[in-house]
This record gives sequence, structure tokens and C-alpha cells, in this order.
Amino acid sequence: MEHWKRVLPVGGQLRGVSCLAEGADQLFAAHVLAAGGVLEAILPCENYASSLVTEDGRARLAELRRAAGSVVTLPYPRPSEQAFLAAGQAVVERCDHLFAVWDGRPARGMGGTADVVDYARARGCPVTVLWVDGVLRA
Repeated sequence: MEHWKRVLPVGGQLRGVSCLAEGADQLFAAHVLAAGGVLEAILPCENYASSLVTEDGRARLAELRRAAGSVVTLPYPRPSEQAFLAAGQAVVERCDHLFAVWDGRPARGMGGTADVVDYARARGCPVTVLWVDGVLRA
């Protein structure tokens, strides 16, 4: 799944929005909370946990979901590319700046990071791409 997130200081308080996917999304969310910020979780669908690959990822999802200041679950009955794209768009629509952990390559399916970055840029939302040269995505 895509690795994108949002940080916005509101009234002096750090706010971050994430879909809580395994990897960079969950790491970002944990750091927002550790910094004393407020986390908003945008879940693509009902039973989103079933789309996560590892048991650790599902456990972190549950923990971060409980710690979030708000949780929005989109009205999709199950994980799908359409649900992931809609979640990415929902994050962008809440953004004043998008940070994307992304290798610059095309999305593997609809709703991937490339699609979310394109959507943000089309809306005029500033985008910062974070990627270490030489690192290959799994």
C-alpha cells in the first residue's frame, strides 16, 4: 500500500494523518504520537486489517487505531484498489503538505503512492518525496 502521510500544526499542536499501512505509514503514525501529536487514521474499508501481510502489522494497526484522536473508515466493504485510492485521496484532501516515502516508480496497482502523489500535485498540494538513493522497494 502507499506510504504517504500528513503533518499539520493546528493551533500549535502537531497533527498527522495516515492510513496505517504496514511500514512507513505505521512508523510515521507512531512518531506523531511519540512527539505528542494527534493522529487521524483514514482506513480504506471495513476489515482493513485483513489486507495487512503480517500479524505484527495487524497488531500495530489495532494499537495505533486505539491511540488515534479520530478514525474515519471509508464505506467500502473490503480491501480493494478503489478503497486504497479513495483513502489516499481523503488524506490529500486533509493536507496542506504531503510527505511521500516513494521511489518515484509507478504504482503497482490503482491507489499506490504514485497515484496519491499525482492527485496531490494536481490539487496544488505541496509534496516532499522522501527516498534514500540506492534503496530498492520490496
